[in-house]
Amino acid sequence: MAGVTDLPFRQLCARFGAGLLVGEMVHADPRLRESRKSRQRRCHDLELEPRSVQIVGNDPEVMAEAARFNVACGAQIIDINMGCPAKKVCRKAAGSALLADEALVASILHAVVAAVPVPVTLKIRTGVDREHRNAATIARIAEDAGIALLAVHGRTRACAFKGEVEHDTTAAVAEAVAIPVLANGDIDSAEQARKVLAHTGAAGVMIGRAAQGAPWLPGMIARQLAGETACEPSRDVQYATLGEHLRSLHAFYGDLMGPRIARKHVGWFLDRQSSRSDHKRHFNGLDNGGDQLAYLDTIFMELDQ
Repeated sequence: MAGVTDLPFRQLCARFGAGLLVGEMVHADPRLRESRKSRQRRCHDLELEPRSVQIVGNDPEVMAEAARFNVACGAQIIDINMGCPAKKVCRKAAGSALLADEALVASILHAVVAAVPVPVTLKIRTGVDREHRNAATIARIAEDAGIALLAVHGRTRACAFKGEVEHDTTAAVAEAVAIPVLANGDIDSAEQARKVLAHTGAAGVMIGRAAQGAPWLPGMIARQLAGETACEPSRDVQYATLGEHLRSLHAFYGDLMGPRIARKHVGWFLDRQSSRSDHKRHFNGLDNGGDQLAYLDTIFMELDQ
């Protein structure tokens, strides 16, 4: 979810009732620490707690130092990424590529847990590929290292985000360890969440891509799982929320990058609607924040018809 779960997006998700919010993945390499992108990804809202920062890398000492640095910057939870399937991450033997080296996984987890006084969590996949699903073994290593919570995406590294999610491995993980396990992968409704929880025995669910364009979704599902009545917000609330999101992005990233980054968020929102595709094309051609906000009126007038 790098490039998605930035501070403006997390603030909206929190307002709508999301539980634990994990920040964008930041590289452990100290040489990248002061880049514009890394500084923006480290931004916290001190009112949003607990503040969870996700780090990625493949060297135990470097990962431990990155954990210490981020705790000093305000992180209250350190989340270790061993689930990202992106080629640019896996080429550096990080993310989900680490699942192929269980000894290195153990070294990284022990080093990071020992380095910081805050809980350390872990995100993994079911394995490197379908012939090498070792998530239960990794989970036992994580529990032994002192990992506080484990999230499992129900696909392998090789699957990336394609194909059907298989939760049998997540169920095996939940059975194998006593620490809380979160099930992740294509969960986009309370009905789906209930099915996954019943199948896996997991302690909860993690929602990723389904929340793109719908920052209210995690909180809505959480309330429904708790037995409350919760439905998608009204068009008026969606309009106000999207407008606030755009203004926050413009302010956070500036006049040049703000409108560019806003395009994908509006695009994801429009992908969820039955609106004309030309709205997306037109919006993607807008470089000015004011023009983008003004065009929301056109979009929502059609949605209300």
